[in-house]
Amino acid sequence: MRRDGRTTFIITFLAPAVSLYGVFVLWPLLQSFVLSLYRWRGVSAKKTYVGLENFQALTRDDVLWQALKNNLWLLVVGGLAVLVIGVTIAHAMQGSGWMARALRGVYLFPQVISLVVVAILWMFLYNPSFGLITSGLNAIGLGDLARPWLGDSKTALPSVGIAFLWYVLGFYIMLFAAGIKSIPSEIHEAAALDGSAGLSKFWKVTWPMLWSVKRVAVVYIVINVMNVFALVYLMTQGGPDRKTEVMLTYLYEQAFKNNQFGYATALAVGVFVVSMALCLILMFLFRKNPEEARV
Repeated sequence: MRRDGRTTFIITFLAPAVSLYGVFVLWPLLQSFVLSLYRWRGVSAKKTYVGLENFQALTRDDVLWQALKNNLWLLVVGGLAVLVIGVTIAHAMQGSGWMARALRGVYLFPQVISLVVVAILWMFLYNPSFGLITSGLNAIGLGDLARPWLGDSKTALPSVGIAFLWYVLGFYIMLFAAGIKSIPSEIHEAAALDGSAGLSKFWKVTWPMLWSVKRVAVVYIVINVMNVFALVYLMTQGGPDRKTEVMLTYLYEQAFKNNQFGYATALAVGVFVVSMALCLILMFLFRKNPEEARV
């Protein structure tokens, strides 16, 4: 009787959240899978069933492959940069000096700014005429290195990647800082008694103890990169020559510029499948802490 009451209590409290999740997440997701099987212009109720035609077209779409390549570039290069810089700053914040206090005061600043403001800010920084980067290079006699950062096919994607890194980095710093803070002091004391200090202590003690945090971080990086849209669209709209095109900016183009809502929905399903596949692969790779396996 007591178990039945406990079950009823759990179901009662979970029902509202599960219902909202079903209505606003699962149902739209199911609708997306259904709409991806139709040719639909999005402006009328008329839809033509085409089966897997949209998905077959995706495999032949060179722009889509370019967009996926750009997403993966941001994932690999940006992801590594996030992990390295994030854990470095998080570790530096553990001190008690003025630099550590300054970092703790400003590292979340980009997160509280509107993404539109972030895009405009970086567009001004990259401006080839009066941008701070170009002006700084001219001031130190390196003006020959200046170029139209967002207009050059060689520098456009790295430039957007730097802006993206600046915007998302604060969350990962906070994540790693919390993980470092949660390491028991006894472990640090034992490491000190063994003679570990500085970089040696970080690699042998701190970094392995952050295994669960690293697992969460890499999954969030995949989600952030695969869902990047507003920053890229506002800064470059996928140009020049598709060099900064990502999957969601291409989806937007197909849906709201070309009125190919069926094809765009198939593309959205593709983004979902790729994101889930990458997350599952990473979860599998991070399924077990190698340090625990040695014990």
